[in-house]
Amino acid sequence: MRCIYIASLIWVFELCLPPVRTATTNYKYEPDYDKNVKPGSLTDVSVSLYINRISGVDENKEEISFDVFLQITWEDRRIHPVLPNKEERTGEYVELTKADRDMIWVPDLYIRQLREMKMLTLFEEISSLRLYENKTISLSIGATIIIKCDMDFVLYPLDVQRCPVDFSSYKYPVKDLRFRWRSENALSFPNDFGDGFFRLPKYVVSFYTEQESQIVNYSDDNHSSARLEITLSREVKSYLLENYLPSTLFVSISWGSFVVVPEIVPGRMVLLVTTLLSLITMFDTVRNNSPDALELKCLEVWLISCTLFVFFALMEYFIVLFGIRYDKHWRVAKAQHASSIPPSITLQSAVTMAQSTMDTSINSASFQRENGLEHTTLKVSGNNKIQPHDHHSKTTSASLSNIQDTVHSAQKVSSVMTRKRFRNVADVALLYAGSQRGRLDQLSLIIFPVSFLIFTISYWTMYLTESKKNFK
Repeated sequence: MRCIYIASLIWVFELCLPPVRTATTNYKYEPDYDKNVKPGSLTDVSVSLYINRISGVDENKEEISFDVFLQITWEDRRIHPVLPNKEERTGEYVELTKADRDMIWVPDLYIRQLREMKMLTLFEEISSLRLYENKTISLSIGATIIIKCDMDFVLYPLDVQRCPVDFSSYKYPVKDLRFRWRSENALSFPNDFGDGFFRLPKYVVSFYTEQESQIVNYSDDNHSSARLEITLSREVKSYLLENYLPSTLFVSISWGSFVVVPEIVPGRMVLLVTTLLSLITMFDTVRNNSPDALELKCLEVWLISCTLFVFFALMEYFIVLFGIRYDKHWRVAKAQHASSIPPSITLQSAVTMAQSTMDTSINSASFQRENGLEHTTLKVSGNNKIQPHDHHSKTTSASLSNIQDTVHSAQKVSSVMTRKRFRNVADVALLYAGSQRGRLDQLSLIIFPVSFLIFTISYWTMYLTESKKNFK
């Protein structure tokens, strides 16, 4: 019983003690080593990436996923490697186990745009921890990283997405820990990857590292960061063939309606309406299959403009049909109705008549007053009283009444002439759009292509300039 009691005490005592660091033959510590204390006042941590492949780009979730081997390197002079004899050396480092990783200080790596990180495992976790002869420690892990990227699709499909990824420490500020990219081979790729870029079905993904250490702020302090720039530039060739070229052909086909005889209504209407419906269907398909944006996307602006060009061609045909109907039916009936009505008094004749009437009345009254030939007549009333009647005042009031009637008729004639003038302008415009004498189709055959050419040049100049600004 005493032996069992002593053995139990020894077992409990061993559990309370920390692991013996001298149990390994690969390295040894200094006596005052503490894994919770960083190696020095300012510790440099270098980062390097081996990008194995790009898993994909999710536009709806705004995420990028890729497989990488992440390596971070720092110096800790409190740890001394125990190297074998020179004859038995396979390199200038010793391999440390996963248990050893819990015994030494490791920088806290924080990836600010990280969405999810999965360690690569096969039979065991793919990672390595090496202690070099110059007391440099290198930790390498294989992982699948999903990065959250803020994307803007207003320039779709000419958009260029830029995604900065910061590798930094969350615990230590910039005065204690500094992250930077390794001076040599900071980014490395497989042989089939390309010269710093990778081609996906829709995107060309390229990587760029900021050599200078960046500063990011977490709540109350500044932290050092090694920044990786991921650029996503979309492959535009497929969109040119699938959207831009067909829509341009549809608009060009709509111009063929201007050379079709307007009287052939079914042929011209089928051509324009079919083209219009095809563009509307294409716009609806693009809107459902493209990523969401706060504004109209670049491709949507193009398709809406093409739809409007076809719609205006259809409106032009409606004007031509209206001119044909007016020329054949309404104008002929109006001419027959006008021939049965006698010619009305013109404005100049009415004004001349009113002026001559007024002059005659005034001259007659003045002549009678000058010669004293004012005739007074007697009017017998019902009560047998004789009342004098002024013949001159009666004549004057009658003349003024005639003048007012003449001026009123002149105003009516003026309003009728104004309406007739506008009606004549409308008649000329409608006859100009008619089939026999109209030239609206001929002008449209010139105006529509020129307008579409001007729009195309302006469209590509503006959006390509904005796309190049984002690419730089």
